[in-house]
Amino acid sequence: MGTKRSRRDKNEGAMDKAKGRMKEAGGALSGDRSKKSEKKSEGRSDQRKGTAKEKKGNLKDLLK
Repeated sequence: MGTKRSRRDKNEGAMDKAKGRMKEAGGALSGDRSKKSEKKSEGRSDQRKGTAKEKKGNLKDLLK
């Protein structure tokens, strides 16, 4: 049971990181400065959230 949860956390983390990279890249390509800054910060936030989820999954693996 714990393996499924840790795997799910890792997968969700990887998806959040990918989504964050896409947002950040979209912001970099945007011509509007305010949207550019907003999307880049949202992207970085999603990447941090993804990293945290991946670490949570790794921790669950260690504690089983």
